[in-house]
Amino acid sequence: MTVSVNSLIWGLLAAAALSPAPGRQTFTGVISDDMCGNADHSQMRMGPTDAECVRACISAHSASYVLYDGKDIYTLSDQQTPERFAGQKVTVVGALDAKTKTIQVESITAAR
Repeated sequence: MTVSVNSLIWGLLAAAALSPAPGRQTFTGVISDDMCGNADHSQMRMGPTDAECVRACISAHSASYVLYDGKDIYTLSDQQTPERFAGQKVTVVGALDAKTKTIQVESITAAR
């Protein structure tokens, strides 16, 4: 009996370790800033390109990096990685807090 209980416990632990993180989702959109959240930089135009405008808003106005998916704007928990993707289309993997519309970022990669 002890052998089967131990086997069951180890089996459950292995399954839990291999299962994906709860709430993990994939989002695709453009890295922007919360001042120009919908990636329309025509009003701010703090640089000749969208990427430069995003970076300027972040540094000059203490804005935050966000992901705009064409419909919704999501705040990103990781505020360092998005800098290299400013103004670009990306894929973000993470868990969404629906109340705050914040993605707890696991990874950010260039979209294909």
